[in-house]
Amino acid sequence: MPSPAPAASARASGTPLTKPRSAVVFGVIALVLIGLNLRAGITGASALLHDLQTVLGYGPLVAAFIPSIPTLCFALAGAGTSWLTGKLGVEKAILLSLAMLAGGLLLRGIPATGMLVAGSVLGMSGLAVCNVAMPSFIREHFASRTSLMTAVYTVTMTTGATVTAVAVVPLAQALGSPSAAVGAIGITAVAAFLGFLPVALHAHRNSTRSTAGQVSPWPLLRTRKGLLLTAIFTLQALLAYALLSWFPYMLTTMGMDASGSGLMFGLMQLVSVPAGMLLIAIGSRPRMLRPAFYLVSVTMAVGLALLLVLPVGLAIVPAILLGFGLGIFPLVMVMISRSGASTAETTALSTLAQSTGYLLATTGPFGMGLLHSTTGGWTLPLALLLALALVQIVVAHLITGGAMTRSISGTAAASVSGTAGSTAGRVAGKRK
Repeated sequence: MPSPAPAASARASGTPLTKPRSAVVFGVIALVLIGLNLRAGITGASALLHDLQTVLGYGPLVAAFIPSIPTLCFALAGAGTSWLTGKLGVEKAILLSLAMLAGGLLLRGIPATGMLVAGSVLGMSGLAVCNVAMPSFIREHFASRTSLMTAVYTVTMTTGATVTAVAVVPLAQALGSPSAAVGAIGITAVAAFLGFLPVALHAHRNSTRSTAGQVSPWPLLRTRKGLLLTAIFTLQALLAYALLSWFPYMLTTMGMDASGSGLMFGLMQLVSVPAGMLLIAIGSRPRMLRPAFYLVSVTMAVGLALLLVLPVGLAIVPAILLGFGLGIFPLVMVMISRSGASTAETTALSTLAQSTGYLLATTGPFGMGLLHSTTGGWTLPLALLLALALVQIVVAHLITGGAMTRSISGTAAASVSGTAGSTAGRVAGKRK
């Protein structure tokens, strides 16, 4: 009788399963392609909103509604992701979300207001599902490399957003149509769908999921872990979207010319890319997660304080500091990826944090604009953002406490061990 294969012995001993090299390669390629698309559809449309309104002729109500579609979809469609992944599995849910994203973005290429709105809703709903499901995908496929893969995914996300924002205006000019340009962004989403298809097919053929894998996200809000993850995600999202929506306009109204404001805005986004990589490198070291959260949260608060007091000619200083502060997003996503006692619970925590966080984050851009219109200046809006940044420091302290980090590390390790053990049982059963 042949002796058990080394792989089976490794499974039986509790060692995580080794995936075929081709599956790992396809997984990484898919991760990069998805990352490139997760913000491109937002920044590409934002850069052409004025041209789209001029060409399509829609009124101020629609003009105000279109920029709010992403965060509303992130909140509402994202809330159903836990249920969807429980029914389909993480990989099939992501594949469906990429089909929705590609279809929605291509639909926006039809030069009609209704198609722009409908395509945005469909595409951003797909984006919402993908946003929530990605931490679970990373946890399930790269359990021993969550920090590295989260860094890859968030860096490509920022890179795709920045490149699209820069390239979409010249593309619209070359095509002679802003609608054609925003529709062309859908081509990269089609590439992401095709790149992820082998991963979904491999997962379908080698499925080891339990059909009873759904965890309701909402009861988790009553737990310390669920509450703190939701709080930190909400704060960073509110601060980020408030700044991304108003920073260039803020500098322009303070006296800087439009080209200078755009340059400072680009610099802020550019700094966030290496900042995220650096913070993950720091936070992945033993007992360095709390210092990493302190560093990024304090930097955000200092950047907002300096934006309040420095003359606009020195805006480069707060722009750099605020860009570094935006690097908190990868850290938060790493914590979500490592949380939960199972992939289903990780999906539930991600659903809870992101749907609630993005819903509350819509008050950031809206509140900033309302307060500026009411007061005629930026002092009160920036002071309130600074207060929220100080609250973020407190939440960062609580979420990186010993009990919380031990809970996250312990559940992640238990999940890997449990997955290997249950798979070993199934393998042994098949050999009998």
